[in-house]
Amino acid sequence: MAHEHHHHSPESASGPAAAPAAGLVGEEYWDTRYRDSDKVWSGDANAVLAREAAPLAPGRALDLGCGEGGDAVWLARKGWQVTGTDISGVALERAAAHAADAGVADRTEWERHDLAESFPAGEYDLVSACFLHTFGEFPRERILRRAAAAVAPGGILLVVGHAGWAPWQEDRPQVAFPTPGEVLAQLELEAGVWEVLLAEEHVRAQNQPDGRPGTRTDNAVKVRRLP
Repeated sequence: MAHEHHHHSPESASGPAAAPAAGLVGEEYWDTRYRDSDKVWSGDANAVLAREAAPLAPGRALDLGCGEGGDAVWLARKGWQVTGTDISGVALERAAAHAADAGVADRTEWERHDLAESFPAGEYDLVSACFLHTFGEFPRERILRRAAAAVAPGGILLVVGHAGWAPWQEDRPQVAFPTPGEVLAQLELEAGVWEVLLAEEHVRAQNQPDGRPGTRTDNAVKVRRLP
């Protein structure tokens, strides 16, 4: 994908990814995916993350599915203390190198987690889950509820996702693409504890694999835990 950074979105930098080869799942699949390319993502922050985090006072941030560290490094440059987590050790090595090159190694730390099995400890002023999609069975709803539980009083949970496959993608294996309303329902937010700041779809430009301009629809949910 040109000019953007994704996390565990089920497509490659140049187009849709095929479903995992037989026997390749979880960490092994993603490590192989990253090893197959010197650089999978652009290294830039996701546009929605940059827009929504820009007005926030820096604090502690958690980046779920951080990939090669584009969002985490952007946040660290803005003064955040960031924990990035990913299932791929290869991605985390690249993220750490990116942070060092950017001069923010002291404001970043990296933890390997299969979020279906484990989750970073602590409370955070911002928890970001951008394009946390993957193939097959994946307890995304449970992971996002755990993400909400990790938000400190006054803090923000930001969930950004695809609304569906891009029009030009032909290989469409089983992946869940919930609507903003479905994400809010899945979060099971306690009444009187949270406020919804954003829940909408948006169309953005994205180049097709052959370089021609195209568009696709994504969505974003931003909620705040009341102080």
